[in-house]
Amino acid sequence: MTSEPQHGADHPAGDRRPGLGRGLVSGLATTARALVRHTHTAEYPDVRPDLPPRSRGVIALLAENCTSCMLCARECPDWCIYIESHKEEVPAAETGGRARQKNMLDRFAIDFSLCMYCGICIEVCPFDALFWSPEFEYAEFDIRDLLHESDRLESWMASVPPPPLPDPGSVEAKEVGVARAAAEKAIAAYEAAQSEAERAVEIEPDPVGTDAGPPRPQSNETTEPPEPPESRSDR
Repeated sequence: MTSEPQHGADHPAGDRRPGLGRGLVSGLATTARALVRHTHTAEYPDVRPDLPPRSRGVIALLAENCTSCMLCARECPDWCIYIESHKEEVPAAETGGRARQKNMLDRFAIDFSLCMYCGICIEVCPFDALFWSPEFEYAEFDIRDLLHESDRLESWMASVPPPPLPDPGSVEAKEVGVARAAAEKAIAAYEAAQSEAERAVEIEPDPVGTDAGPPRPQSNETTEPPEPPESRSDR
């Protein structure tokens, strides 16, 4: 019974495996060619990335829509939204109506050092006061500067993109249709009033005595005032 030769028995100890040096040289040559080749990648901040328009960057605030309902602060899993408000009495809009109380926003702040950008606050806001902005360049050297107050949150509204168009097969919300119909009715009433006013101006007759013709040219000669009548003593 013959035993098979063990692996490596034909190669004496100390001999190198064939092709090892050639592979090393080939790899170094590939690296050398890559060093002198033109760079195809671009690094930030030399070239800014082309982000999608609806990407999540920073949260923007539309303060005029905020009613201080505290819903976003309650639903935030990181507790990074701080809201302060007070109540004011608003007079009645119509004569004989009752005055009502309204929440007035004093402070709205978001601590982005705690925020995990889940977007829950934007989804639960019933008054469209929070929006996603694609801006992401707001890094700070001090972590305390990541606490954005309402004035800075409002400044991000300029970078908020418009909402996407609805799908062709989607059904329009009832509230949107009612608001559009009311706006169209108001515009039509305004245009009708404008045209009626223009028509009234066109057919209005000129008042009597106003059509005196073109103005007469003024003479350069100066008219002397009439002499006073002679007194009885001079006669």
